[in-house]
Amino acid sequence: MAGNGLPALGRVKLSDLVPLEGLPSDSYKLSVSTLSQSLAQYSAAIIQLSTSDGALLRSSLESARLYFQHKPSYPSADVIHSDDSREWCKTSGYHADPQQWQETYDFRPGLTPSEPTSDIDFPPAGLSDIFSLLGRAARDILDAISFYLNLRSSPFTEILDNVPLRNREISSSVLSVCCHARPSFQGAQHHGLTTQEDGQLGMFSDHEHQVDRSLVTIVKSDRPGLHVRDFHGHWVLVDGDLGPQEAIVYPGLALYQATAGYISPALHRTDIGNQQGSMYGRCSLSFKLMPKSMTNLNCSEMRAAGHGVEAQFQLPVPVDDFMQRSTDQLLIRSNFPTFNFPTVQDGSMKPMMMRRKSNSRSKPLPPSKRLRLEAQRVLKERVQDIADKKGIKLRFCTLKDCESHIQSLDCPCTNIRMEIGWPPGVPFVHPHDLPNKAKIGFLETYEPGWSATHDMELSLIDPGQPSQHTSN
Repeated sequence: MAGNGLPALGRVKLSDLVPLEGLPSDSYKLSVSTLSQSLAQYSAAIIQLSTSDGALLRSSLESARLYFQHKPSYPSADVIHSDDSREWCKTSGYHADPQQWQETYDFRPGLTPSEPTSDIDFPPAGLSDIFSLLGRAARDILDAISFYLNLRSSPFTEILDNVPLRNREISSSVLSVCCHARPSFQGAQHHGLTTQEDGQLGMFSDHEHQVDRSLVTIVKSDRPGLHVRDFHGHWVLVDGDLGPQEAIVYPGLALYQATAGYISPALHRTDIGNQQGSMYGRCSLSFKLMPKSMTNLNCSEMRAAGHGVEAQFQLPVPVDDFMQRSTDQLLIRSNFPTFNFPTVQDGSMKPMMMRRKSNSRSKPLPPSKRLRLEAQRVLKERVQDIADKKGIKLRFCTLKDCESHIQSLDCPCTNIRMEIGWPPGVPFVHPHDLPNKAKIGFLETYEPGWSATHDMELSLIDPGQPSQHTSN
């Protein structure tokens, strides 16, 4: 990957990521590729906004400094932040976290008043406009990631808020205006000095790194200090050389779950030790595109696009349940999967994925694992090639549904099965999800004589399972 990776964080113009009708332009494909590769290598990317949008962000940051500067030095008990995951979609207004030396104003349409509620407490200016601006940007970025993964257009619409919100609806997404290390804010200031890789000291909170539970997060700050852990495990300062019209984007845990682990969430931390000479601290705007609370995160779109979905991502997860799980529960694997970026000969944008290999290379794979890998290989090398040549979009059924309608005359997948020569009697589901004996029937169809040339232990197949081999 290092041979053809990006030398630094990828920069992409937001205007080049706006999807248009018809065939994708060269600038769109290049921007999508740069964005995706940057997310894979650095878990973050830089997006470039228009001049007017950049001016709006700067104006709001100026307003945020004044807003927090007029807040009392000692926060009252009712605004002390409590880390209650059950309230994840209900935060609104001002709250403080003395342990983190951080103050936040959450703007959540449908819950946060649009106008000041008193003559003495005016919120930062322009939040409604910025929410709209960054909300559109986040959705365009999400669609760009979907394009690279070869998913259908706007595949996450069902789990996103309505645009615009309907009557009495409350936004799941939130715009957070944050202030770190305001000198006049007397928090507990429990922080530790950490030696960074360049030899300089950085001051970070005791909670050294965080992971957002968003689909996508966009951050714009008035001072550098945001560090994100890259592909190699190194902490990288990602906002050190941002221009006035640039912001940082990174993926969150919800996208990791919805893409079956193909998009790694960003682990990030904020250095608050470089605020010398600042009377305001470090202010930032952070927009988090969140899934709706009453929906489920599932990987059906990934499966329909032909991606393998591992066992821990098979079942849908209610969003409310997802938000209340600990980070350790959600990050099941210590090694995140990531993109691979080989040189594509035909110029196509087909996503090529790479899983980090485990350290147990010397151990032989169990027969069931070997069978699954072979099925995925044949799907990629044989079946997908047939489908591409015939202009067919592979959209697999679920195993339960297909087993119930596979013998019927009006089976919804009949035409596709016939066009690509799918083996009779084998459910039209992703080979990764087929029973072992059905996998062998699938392999024999597209690579005749496969069983004879592979030392496969057929004892792994349930003897009571009906044969699904085909004589074709």
